Amino acid sequence: MRLLLILLLLGLLAPVRALTLVPLAEGLAHPWGLAFLPDGDLLVGERPGRLLRLDAKGQRHPISGLPPIANQGQGGLLDLALDKEGWLYLSYSEPGEGGVGTAVARARLQKDALTDWQLLFRQQPKVAGGAHFGSRLLLTEDDYLFITLGDRFTERERAQSLDNHLGKTVRLHKDGRIPADNPFVGTAGALPEIWSLGHRNMQGAALRPGSQQFWAHEHGPQGGDEVNLILPGHNYGWPRVTFGEEYGGGKIGSGTAAPGMTPPQWIWVPSIAPSGMTFYRGEQFKQWQGDLFVGALRGQALLHLRLAGDKIVSEERLLTELGERIRTVKEGPDGALYLLTDAANGRLLKLTP
Repeated sequence: MRLLLILLLLGLLAPVRALTLVPLAEGLAHPWGLAFLPDGDLLVGERPGRLLRLDAKGQRHPISGLPPIANQGQGGLLDLALDKEGWLYLSYSEPGEGGVGTAVARARLQKDALTDWQLLFRQQPKVAGGAHFGSRLLLTEDDYLFITLGDRFTERERAQSLDNHLGKTVRLHKDGRIPADNPFVGTAGALPEIWSLGHRNMQGAALRPGSQQFWAHEHGPQGGDEVNLILPGHNYGWPRVTFGEEYGGGKIGSGTAAPGMTPPQWIWVPSIAPSGMTFYRGEQFKQWQGDLFVGALRGQALLHLRLAGDKIVSEERLLTELGERIRTVKEGPDGALYLLTDAANGRLLKLTP
């Protein structure tokens, strides 16, 4: 079925323009991860623990060889990323002693099977419960791997400690080795793979074109979702500072700012529940080049953010008429934007001019 959705949008510099939104797949079980294969096929990860290859005819091919995955609450098969050597990176909730934690591995895809598994990272400690796993994967042009991680909800105070992975971002070489120039290498009591700390639940990350800046967003509690420019060794405050409050009301921490805490670039109060994130660099939407796009779950929209330097200066809400939770947004090799909607009957959508 082909759906043509025309939206009138007012840009800051561009004239009124029309968008076309085409469903490519439906009936997906809470799709989370998306990757583009060199031959034009797509990989879609469903949170309950299934990986699919979608071919040019729209046919679905299940991929075998996945590791044990804890389909628990917000956990399951999370993000996907593909590097130029053909390694497929997967982020997922791993069961084990003490509970569940986010893990990252890579494998080769051969004839719809995953082979040559390499475990690259295992979040410590594992925690009981099914909330706040993160997790997005970023591969840089200079062959580093960034991993965003949640605080696992019940352990939020540990987001301020460097002896664990809860509420952190991690930077590794693509093969899992720890870079010697990570900010906490040589710091007593600190895990050397940590890149930044003080995060709550990070479900969106993107590299800015040209600069390769690492940007990410995270869920606040009741209010206070954030977009952050992630810098090495910086502390982003959670739970000591936040623009949100306890569920049902009540103060968290000391306020919205404190010495030594890096402030967000953008906040949402009330929460939109952001998920998925990309900087646009393609040719199909030339007026959007360099702009940031964020999916919204609770907000049920695609958010278009414009930047001036390192500051976000405006927000535009797109696709609100859909009434769907947007879990993932990625730019495809063709310059279109691809979206995954989060539902038991989730969809893969393609957005073009």
